[in-house]
Amino acid sequence: MRSAPGGTQGEAELSLAGTPPSDPGHAPAGSIRAQGLSCRYGKLPILQGIDFELCPPQTVAIVGVNGAGKSSFIKLLLGLLPVAAGAAVIGGHDVTSAAARASLAFLPERFLPPQHLTGREFLRLARRLYRLPPDPAREAQMLTALELEAATLDRRVGALSKGMAQKLGLVAVLCSGRPLLVLDEPFSGLDPLARAALLAALAAHRAGGGSLLYTTHALADVPRLAERLLLLHAGRVRFDGTPAALCAAMGCADLEAAWLACVRDQSRPERAG
Repeated sequence: MRSAPGGTQGEAELSLAGTPPSDPGHAPAGSIRAQGLSCRYGKLPILQGIDFELCPPQTVAIVGVNGAGKSSFIKLLLGLLPVAAGAAVIGGHDVTSAAARASLAFLPERFLPPQHLTGREFLRLARRLYRLPPDPAREAQMLTALELEAATLDRRVGALSKGMAQKLGLVAVLCSGRPLLVLDEPFSGLDPLARAALLAALAAHRAGGGSLLYTTHALADVPRLAERLLLLHAGRVRFDGTPAALCAAMGCADLEAAWLACVRDQSRPERAG
């Protein structure tokens, strides 16, 4: 069995043996643990035997080709897909329970907020869903950080560009106060200035003790934001470790070249760095 990042093999076997326990008293808020997690669409296997742990404060990037199972893995953790085998917990709660989702904020890749609402009305709705009191100072801070003009909040969401709507969703997530952020392609549709601003905002979330799990095709940004990457290929874990460890394992100085070599080399087993 692979050792958990930062632990010994014995510790990993102890923590991952059997079904992950649902024990909120011993699991940090924002932590994730999966053991043998699998799902399928009909008879078609999508994910097979995924073992994974995330302990805050930590940022993990999920990378892989289209169809590798990245979004399906996130949907499993959110209880949006049925688990065919294995189990997973978030903060000690089974992922099928509402208690597991109470510790996280999620932004999908195809973010489509209600088109008839103004930006301000959407943020008000998000606060109600997160059960948060109004915090205009925090929202203004996030608007500024993501370079979204305050006047945008008075426009209908349906009239916003993809990038502006994406920023609006990110403001809601970053103001959620949740210890775990789960983001599916959060940099999609953002211009370079907004990408830099989001990188800084997510780094600040981690510095404050939060954890982040996100999917991305922007490999150049991974070393700046994530200390680990989970490389999925054909529904299985091909690599779980640091970006530097992947480069060293594949003999490449560039992360994108290392990722490509790892995906193409079918003889190499999964490994952790």
